[in-house]
Amino acid sequence: MKPGIHPPYGPVVFRDKAGGFAFLTRSTMTSDKTVEWEDGRTYPVVDVEISSRSHPFYTGTARVLDTAGRVERFERRYGAK
Repeated sequence: MKPGIHPPYGPVVFRDKAGGFAFLTRSTMTSDKTVEWEDGRTYPVVDVEISSRSHPFYTGTARVLDTAGRVERFERRYGAK
């Protein structure tokens, strides 16, 4: 890696606003807001709209679309003649 061209990489807390869930990781993202973490240190916090705790795919509340019905309906309307 070239020195001096990469953003600083450090600890950041990501907080899910929908699920009330937060996790500490390393990232190049920064924020003016800070939060005191469980270890007593203060870290920058980035608020996100959705995470694995609140996303329907990961929580098991995702709905399955009837794609087969859509294809059959399309073929009935515009199918090969």
